[in-house]
Amino acid sequence: MSEPLMVGAVAYTPNVVTIWEGMRDYFAGTSSEMDFVLFSNYGRQVDALIDGTIDVAWNTNLAWVRTVAQTDGACRALAMRDTDTVFQTVFVARAGSNITGLDGLRDRRLALGSQDSAQAAILPVYFLDHAGPGADSVELVRLNSDVGKHGDTGRSELDALRAVLDERADAAAIGVNTWESIGREELMPGAFEAFWESPAYSHCNFTALPDVPAERTQPWLDLLFAMDWDNPEHRPILEMEGLRRWVPPQLDGYASLFEAVREQRIPARW
Repeated sequence: MSEPLMVGAVAYTPNVVTIWEGMRDYFAGTSSEMDFVLFSNYGRQVDALIDGTIDVAWNTNLAWVRTVAQTDGACRALAMRDTDTVFQTVFVARAGSNITGLDGLRDRRLALGSQDSAQAAILPVYFLDHAGPGADSVELVRLNSDVGKHGDTGRSELDALRAVLDERADAAAIGVNTWESIGREELMPGAFEAFWESPAYSHCNFTALPDVPAERTQPWLDLLFAMDWDNPEHRPILEMEGLRRWVPPQLDGYASLFEAVREQRIPARW
């Protein structure tokens, strides 16, 4: 039997261990067994993928963009969650603020999350420049509270919402998952309202390099795609990872982030 496929993930929350132990158990005893390695940040994980320490990386969209840059496009995306194909950034303000659309942010203060969060920092600036008054016309309040994890913890987005509540900012840009699961309720029910939502874009994906051949990854992918929401043994893992089914990658959904990284001169490594 061949060696297990080694998958890397970033330990942004304690339940990451539970998720990946469940994934490992799902593949155990099959022709495509896997194991996992956890990293403290995405920079380390991308390095490990490139040097061959791991076979596949569970990457954020920024980690994907950086892997493409560091491999001259030789890497390939294998799969993503259904929720990764419809990710959005939501601009929110205190209820009753009367901010209407991105143009309403002119000469106001916008709280952003960690500098390496695509959804809460990089793409909001891009959207201001391409669909709003321009980032130069807005005072950006940057809250770099979880750099290295690309905003996965949601901590910096919560800090951005608190900045609005504390009147240190007039609005905040957060990911749609934070808005749907936390921003509407836990901080203060009814405290916020959304005044602009971005077009959908792609978020995470499993990334591999050419030296891990399709003969190794395809059987693993076949089993991954076979995970079934209606199967009570599979559902807990899917729920914890925030999806109903695994889907083929939608690479067109990364176009806005590639453009944002280029325009903002964000380096391939921090």
